[in-house]
Amino acid sequence: MSALDTLETLASYANKFFVVWVLAAAALALYAPSVFTPVLPYITPLLGLIMLGMGLTLLPEDFRRIVERPRDVAIGALTQWLVMPVAAYALTLVLGLPPELALGVVLVGAAPGGTASNVMTYLGKGDVALSVSITTVTTLTAPILMPAWVVTLAGATIDVTFMSLFTDIVKVVFVPVLAGFALRYLLDRYAPRLAEVGLTVFPTVSVAAIVAIVAAVVAANKGTILGAAVGAVAAVVLHNGIGLTAGNLVGRATEMSEDRVRAVTFEVGLQNSGLAVALATAHFSPLAALAPALFSVWHNVTGPALASYFSAQGDATPGGEPPAPESAD
Repeated sequence: MSALDTLETLASYANKFFVVWVLAAAALALYAPSVFTPVLPYITPLLGLIMLGMGLTLLPEDFRRIVERPRDVAIGALTQWLVMPVAAYALTLVLGLPPELALGVVLVGAAPGGTASNVMTYLGKGDVALSVSITTVTTLTAPILMPAWVVTLAGATIDVTFMSLFTDIVKVVFVPVLAGFALRYLLDRYAPRLAEVGLTVFPTVSVAAIVAIVAAVVAANKGTILGAAVGAVAAVVLHNGIGLTAGNLVGRATEMSEDRVRAVTFEVGLQNSGLAVALATAHFSPLAALAPALFSVWHNVTGPALASYFSAQGDATPGGEPPAPESAD
């Protein structure tokens, strides 16, 4: 077995048991929080590393697809940007969440799509090309739309300005994604073997980064997690369910083909909760990061379950080759 084959096996193993690693790390963080709290200052750099990996999965063809199929891309992106923030805010009111927990739920709702949606779309035999296109659009527009939603929905309870959130999202998301895209282009052109190795290694790096982020947030919230987490768990479960349901219904209502319906379902329901965690810890408090951390775990349970269900329904003519399974966030 070659070294590359070994790396691919390790990456596959890491992604397959991602939820197990997250749950195990969370349990250890509750038992020995001092082991994981030192990770808190590094959450933002870790997320930047994950977004660099996402950029590595992008190709010029992904941007051409946005131009070639603007209708379905626009429907998916608009549904995600409208349904998830509004649903998040409504849930904080209905559940009566305290301000810091409510802020975390709003941050998740305002986040762009996560790369997990691309992987789940592939596993569920959906249109991967459409999924990647929608993720690209929501990620690249996040510096404007995410702070706009957060300031609008939680403005009365936060001291952070639009510009400070905008600046951080540009640094954490926009710049690393574009850097990854440029690096992938150069590697494909001048060092294709190295590009192949990078795409094999990064999924494992991303899984490790997400596990570390979730464990750090759980460790920082040990004192309140058991009592305050009930409302956050309810909000996360309902929020994710609303997103998946809305994406599916909108796809069918707009008469998309079955493979595209599946792609939009995952795009709307699976958020970049890692970004929400990073912003919560950088600008607010560890408690505000609790809901995003729980979302990271939960959508990596519902995503694979729904993908398995879709796959069992039969082929839906996937619209493209799968991207490298980057982070499960």
